[in-house]
Amino acid sequence: MKMLWNMLVKELIQLRRDPRILAVLFIAPIVQLTLLSYAATTDIKLVEMAICDLDRTPASRGLAENFAASTYFRRVATVDTQDALDSWLESGKARVAVTIPAGFSAERAAGRTGKVQIVTDGSDAMVGTLGLAYAQGVLQTATEMEGAGLPLELRPNVLYNPDLLSRYFMIPGVLALIIVIMTMMLSSMAIVRETEIGTMEQLLVTPLTPSAVIVGKLVPYALVGVIEFLTTLAVVLFWFEIPLRGSFWVLVLLTAPFIVCCLGLGLLVSTLSHTQQQAMMISTFVFMMPQIYLSGFVFPIQNMPQIFQWITYAIPLRSYITILRGVFLKGAGLEVMWVEGLILVGLAIVILAFARLRYRVRLG
Repeated sequence: MKMLWNMLVKELIQLRRDPRILAVLFIAPIVQLTLLSYAATTDIKLVEMAICDLDRTPASRGLAENFAASTYFRRVATVDTQDALDSWLESGKARVAVTIPAGFSAERAAGRTGKVQIVTDGSDAMVGTLGLAYAQGVLQTATEMEGAGLPLELRPNVLYNPDLLSRYFMIPGVLALIIVIMTMMLSSMAIVRETEIGTMEQLLVTPLTPSAVIVGKLVPYALVGVIEFLTTLAVVLFWFEIPLRGSFWVLVLLTAPFIVCCLGLGLLVSTLSHTQQQAMMISTFVFMMPQIYLSGFVFPIQNMPQIFQWITYAIPLRSYITILRGVFLKGAGLEVMWVEGLILVGLAIVILAFARLRYRVRLG
């Protein structure tokens, strides 16, 4: 029992001397619980809606206001042409598009059914399904408020994923997660491994600059990441038969900065850790889990508090999932996805710069 007690004391002393492990054990769970409490909700509210009023009458404007006043939708645009409406859907800035056709008011005045078209973004199956249900509810409420007994006919149309198959929505996100896990885990061991096997001292006496060491560490793992991406992409296309409606080369081009972001995060973890076990824990609990919570992969970003929505732009996985779903399902090109691409490039530069700074501090 005395030996067991001594062993326990020794382990507690070692644990106390390692502030990184203490932070992971006690601070990371609190942070994750906070993030999960705000982000982990599947309730869909304030779905982004764009409205095209081709009738331009008091009756059509009244119906548009009914949609805008609903607690289910948030109007992001009112346009005059169908082409403009389509561009809002393609860019992902609107999830639901309502078209009030010309002659809507005349049809209602003549005692005939007024027809309204609603188009939903089927690349998000949950939003697409609930968007149609919410729109039906708004039309039913509008009919009851008029008291005329003339029904409003809803003509639904689901773009990009007509059958609302959940795998079309989930599998591109899984592809992104696989890239994150593989590249980040590998690169997070880069510098730690040198320390554990005793070769860090040899690196220190070489004339290599910190930048050269970082490049030498990242290039092999970048090649592994590219191979992993191509292999996984083949499975997505040919086994799961997820359609790639956009350009393969656009997808490759926009994947490159995402892989660099993941490698940079792994290298940053490596500079913060002293053992491979530490690197694994920090990678998982400090970097990977928040990315999953805040990327929109599972939990809708629009449901999060505004401050968390802004924070999500600092999550590389958020932009990359948007790119994957846009290129795969919408056929979007650089003219639509260039914003997400620039965000990934900016994040890659910042992450690598910080990792280089941390490496210099560690050498010092």
